[in-house]
Amino acid sequence: MSGRPEILFPLFAGVETLQGVGPKTAQNFAQIDLETPRDLLFSLPYSLVDRRRRASILGAELPATLTVEVTIGRHRPARNRGGAYRIHVEDAETEFQLVFFHGRSRYLEAQLPEGSRRVVSGKVELFDGVANMVHPDHMLPLAEADSIPSFEPVYRLTYGVTQKTMFKAAQSALERVPELAEWIDPAQALKHNWPGWHHAIAAAHEPQGADDLAPEAAARARLAYDELFAHQLTLALARQTERKTRGIQSAATGRLQSRVLQALPYRPTGAQARAIEEISADMAAEKRMNRLLQGDVGAGKTLVAFMALLVAVEAGGQGVMMAPTGILAQQHMEGLAPLAEDAGVVIEILTGRDKGAERKAKLAALKRGDIHILVGTHAVFQQDVEFRDLRLAVVDEQHRFGVRQRKELAEKGKGADVLVMTATPIPRSLALAQYGDMDVSVLDEKPPGRKPVKTAIISTERMQEVVDHLRRAIAEGRQCYWVCPLVDESELSDLTASEERFKHLRAILGDGVVGLVHGQMPPSEKDAAMAAFVEGRTKVLVATTVIEVGVNVPNASIMVIERAEIFGLAQLHQLRGRVGRGSAESTCLLMYQPPLTEGGRKRLEVLRETEDGFRISETDLQMRGAGDMIGTAQSGLPRFQIADLERQAGLMAVAQSDARALLAADPRLESARGKAARVLLWLMKQDQAIRLISVG
Repeated sequence: MSGRPEILFPLFAGVETLQGVGPKTAQNFAQIDLETPRDLLFSLPYSLVDRRRRASILGAELPATLTVEVTIGRHRPARNRGGAYRIHVEDAETEFQLVFFHGRSRYLEAQLPEGSRRVVSGKVELFDGVANMVHPDHMLPLAEADSIPSFEPVYRLTYGVTQKTMFKAAQSALERVPELAEWIDPAQALKHNWPGWHHAIAAAHEPQGADDLAPEAAARARLAYDELFAHQLTLALARQTERKTRGIQSAATGRLQSRVLQALPYRPTGAQARAIEEISADMAAEKRMNRLLQGDVGAGKTLVAFMALLVAVEAGGQGVMMAPTGILAQQHMEGLAPLAEDAGVVIEILTGRDKGAERKAKLAALKRGDIHILVGTHAVFQQDVEFRDLRLAVVDEQHRFGVRQRKELAEKGKGADVLVMTATPIPRSLALAQYGDMDVSVLDEKPPGRKPVKTAIISTERMQEVVDHLRRAIAEGRQCYWVCPLVDESELSDLTASEERFKHLRAILGDGVVGLVHGQMPPSEKDAAMAAFVEGRTKVLVATTVIEVGVNVPNASIMVIERAEIFGLAQLHQLRGRVGRGSAESTCLLMYQPPLTEGGRKRLEVLRETEDGFRISETDLQMRGAGDMIGTAQSGLPRFQIADLERQAGLMAVAQSDARALLAADPRLESARGKAARVLLWLMKQDQAIRLISVG
C-alpha cells in the first residue's frame, strides 16, 4: 500500500498534459486548485447552454443562444478602426448578421467564405430591428458541426480560462478515466439505481438537460456519495486506530450514583437515563470511549456528565472536567459541588489562578488520589499536574477544544475515556461530518421545571420602549443581558457598538448598574465584569457574543439581542438559552433593523415559534448552509467538491454506516471491495486514511 495505484497515474499527471492546456493555462488553472486531470473531473459543470440545432432563428424569443445552419453571404468590413465587421447570413427561413469587433478580413474570409454552409452557435440579439449574432461561440463546416454538444456544460472559470478551454480540457480528462472496481455496496447502488463510477463521471460532464445538474440526478448523487463515503471511511479508520489503543475498564457499581439519584428532586428524563447507560457501557468496555454528548440548552448535560464521572470514581479512579474558561470552570464547579456532596466524593477546581502553596497542596492531593473529581481549564495540561488514576476526561464545548488537546488529556491517564459535551444542537448530517469518528449520545428532552422563554421580535425603532421595560424589570430586582452584534470583522467596530450601547444605557439607568464585556478586554477585566454580574452587583450586562457558552445566572430573566437578523439561528438559540434558568418568567427580545428581508423574517419567526434546538438548526442549515452555520473558518468541516451537505444530508448517514460495516467485515481492506475502497481513498486524496491502513 506504499504508493498510488498505477491505474490512477493518468488522472494524477500534470494538468498541462491535457489537450489545449499550455503552461500559461496550467498556471491559471492552478489559481483555482486544478492541478491534475483528477481535479478537473471533480469540478462538475454548474449549468448548461442548450445548443440543440434549430432550422431557423425565426420565432425564437430574443435574446437567446441559438444554433442554426446558415449560408454565408456578403462580408462588410468595418469602415473605421474599432468598428463592426458584419457578415450577412441566411438560415432556412430568415436572414441575420454575424458581427465581429476588431474582425480581421483575412481570417474571416478564410473561415467563412461567401456561399459556404456553416453551423453557427451564439447569442442572438436585436439591434435596431435587425437580428445580430455577435462573436459566435462556434462557427463550423457541416462535417465538423457534430462536435457542438446539444447541451454544452458550463464550468466555473478562473481568470484567463475560457469555457471552450475548460470544456476541451474536461473532455480530454474524460478520455483518461479508467474502469475502476466498485467500492459501493452492491445493494446500495441497486437501491438508488446508481451507475458505475466510470459512467457517472462521464454523465456528470455531459448533462442531457437541466435535470442532470440536480444533486438528485443519479450520476451526481453517486459521485457525492463517493466523496462522503471516502470521508467517512477516513473517520472510521481513525476511530478503529483510536480504539486499538486499549482503554481502561471502569465498571460502575451504582453505589455513588444511587445516592445522587435519591437526593434529586426529580427523576432523570428518558434521554438522560439512556445517555448514562450508553456511557457506562462504553466505560466498562476495554476499548477507549470517544463519545459526544450532544444536548440542547437546558437538556441536563451536567447531570449526565457527573454520573459518568461517578462511574470513574466507583471503579476506583479519578475524573476530570475541562472547561474553556476560568468562569465556566467556576460555574461547573458550582453546579457539581452539591451533587458531589450528595455522593460523598471530593471535588476540587484547578485554574490558572491557583498559585503557590495552595496549588502545591492541590497537586499533592491529586497525586495521592484524595481528590476524586477535578474541574479545570487547560491549566490541567501542565507538566506538573499528575493524577493517581485518571479514568475519564469530560471536555466541554468541542469547538474551542481541538483534537490535540483531547489527546494530551487522554495521555495524562493512559487510555482514559473521553466524553465531549456540546450544547450546539447540530443537524445529524453535520454532526456526522464533524464528529464521524465519535459515538454520539443525544439529549433531546427537557427536564421538568424549565419554563419556556417568551420570545418577541421588535424593530430597533422601538428602542425607547425596550429600555423602559428594562428599567421596570431592574426595579423588580431582575437582571438582563444586552447583546450587541460584531458588526464586522474589524475589532474596532465591535468595540464601538458595545461601548456606545453601554454608555447609552448607563446614562439612562445610572452608574454601577450596567457592566460591559467584549472580546478586546484583558481577561482579568472580563472576568471581573462577569463576576460582578453573576454576583448581582450589576443588573445589566452589555456584551458581544462572548457570553453564549455556558454562563449561568438564574436571576437573569431578560435577553435583548440587537440586530438579531445578522446572527445565525443556532447562535441566537444559544444566547436565548442564557435566560429562563431561574423561577422568574423570562423574555428574549430580538431587535432587528428594518427593513427585514423575507429570509430574515422567516428565520426570526422560527425562533419565536420553537425552543427545539434541533429543529432550529435544521432550519438554519437549509437557509444558510453548512459553512455559515458553524462559521467555516473554525468549523472543522471538510470541504466537499460535489456533495452538498444541506441537500444531501441523508447520504452522510448512509455513508457512515456503510463505511463502518465495510471495516467491521474487512478491517485491513483486503477483500475485493476493500481494495476498490483503497483506490477510492487515493482518488479522493485521503492520504491520512491510507497511512492509517498501512500502519494498522
